Amino acid sequence: MNAADRDGSAAERGLVYVNLLFAFEDEFRNSAPDEKLKKRLELSKPVSDDFFEWVGTIAALPKSLLGDAVTYSLSQRKYLENIYLDGRLDISNNAAERALRPFCQGRKQWLFSNTPNGAEASSIYYSIIETAKENNLNPFQYIKFLLEKLPNATTGNLEELLPWSDALPDACRVPVKESNVKPPAPMYTGKKGPLHQALSKLREKYKAKESPYAPDSP
Repeated sequence: MNAADRDGSAAERGLVYVNLLFAFEDEFRNSAPDEKLKKRLELSKPVSDDFFEWVGTIAALPKSLLGDAVTYSLSQRKYLENIYLDGRLDISNNAAERALRPFCQGRKQWLFSNTPNGAEASSIYYSIIETAKENNLNPFQYIKFLLEKLPNATTGNLEELLPWSDALPDACRVPVKESNVKPPAPMYTGKKGPLHQALSKLREKYKAKESPYAPDSP
């Protein structure tokens, strides 16, 4: 589909909705979970409500690409809207997919994964490693710490061994240096082009509580 075919199409309108939701997520990126949830309910929820209301009115052939997109959107709504229940949840699974990429790239070369037991062992280790990374821990030091402590651990102190525990020793933590702090991702408003100009205008309309796609709009 070329640019001329997209103009005014349902696909383009759907893309505007999705891009606007991600544009708001850029604004919330550095907010605490509670504040992020509050902003999502205030700004993003009206956008997604309008989106799903509009999607429900699309008359698309069931086996067409648009029909598949409509069916998928409506069937996944309750899962997509979980971000309005907890500010810690991401709007997409991109981070999880990036975490799995190293494992998928190397698994064919790891002979210990050619059995169910080996696959289970590798999944456990990768879950621990990626969770440690997400909590700013050194995976090697954290696993070493677990191997030293778990043999004598009791059910009463397992919470202290979890990756997000404040009781973990400093040796497990990655020192926070200026070089370790990643700059925030570019805002959608910082990009050029007609689509991003439209997003900027839509963002202001939603912030002003005026839906640009109200049911009675042409």
